[in-house]
Amino acid sequence: MSKAGTARAAVFSAPNRALDLETFPLPALGAGEVLVRVTACTLCGSDLHTFQGRRSTPTPTILGHEILGEVAELGPSAAPTDLAGDPLAVGERVTWTIGASCGTCFFCEHALPQKCERLSKYGHEAIRREYVFSGGLAEYCHLLRGTGVVCVPDRVPDTVACPANCATATVAAALRTGGDCGGEAVLVQGVGMLGLSACAMARVQGAREVIAVDVDAARLKLAARFGATRQVLLGDDEAALPNAVEDATSGRGVDLALELSGAASAMAAGGDLLRIGGRYVLVGAVFPGPPFLVSPERVIRRLLSIHGLHNYTPDDLVTAVQFLAHHHDDFPFAELVQSSFPLSDVNAAFDHAIASRELRVLVRP
Repeated sequence: MSKAGTARAAVFSAPNRALDLETFPLPALGAGEVLVRVTACTLCGSDLHTFQGRRSTPTPTILGHEILGEVAELGPSAAPTDLAGDPLAVGERVTWTIGASCGTCFFCEHALPQKCERLSKYGHEAIRREYVFSGGLAEYCHLLRGTGVVCVPDRVPDTVACPANCATATVAAALRTGGDCGGEAVLVQGVGMLGLSACAMARVQGAREVIAVDVDAARLKLAARFGATRQVLLGDDEAALPNAVEDATSGRGVDLALELSGAASAMAAGGDLLRIGGRYVLVGAVFPGPPFLVSPERVIRRLLSIHGLHNYTPDDLVTAVQFLAHHHDDFPFAELVQSSFPLSDVNAAFDHAIASRELRVLVRP
């Protein structure tokens, strides 16, 4: 904290422009709100896209949504509770849902709180006088009422816990949406942070085969350490992926495919690799792109299920933290964060993340 009653934050005002380190007064909390001292924040791909102008966001803003922190202050009246229903206490190590939901609108009442009509997303809100600390690239984060908070066990390292409320929780939602994959063949298209997490979680859930696909040989090598039973490098050999699926499934096709790359070519290929009755979960195409062409007759005759997923529910974050608490030692999650910068060098952190293409770069206030 800069001085009594104030804290610093890195303010993003325009693409490809350096973030400005500014000092703001700490907020007066309302009922059900929480002030968290940020201990770590990782730069997600969407943060980099926003910084580069490939993704729009209201400005000025405080970026960063993969956040870990400690409860510093609780709002008045009854103490807010975590998603387990236990009252929060000052000093507890926590992560939280990427957004705060109202709980009463149409979408909240239809089990889609991530699409709340009054959703407030961390790392995505314009700075307002009454609400400044909404992102992770700051010394504090102000959690609004309706935020799902999860306590993080001390045995989970910061580097592992930070991406939980984005990458890991999104994968938990994708696997929930796709259905039980125990004993099945799962295709994972794209092995960035999401894809590597998907390989590990699918294997823990009992997947018989996990076929990882990417254009990056180094990431595929890493996928093997995250539980992928087969790795397919996309390139000149167009038959490599169909052949791998045929070998893994006795020619039937995969039971479940997770599209995490956002590439139109990947989506076109994935639909053809499903077995009769197969399920396809589309996650990666969160930016405008060419249409994903689907043959209705093929969907009908092959009894295919195609699902879109955007963000996740609070229960998915609970699943993500529990998974990391029990299995982070089984896979090299700690190696996915390769560099760390102080908040005072936040611009160097962005430059390094873009230039190096490391899966995650950590910023510590």
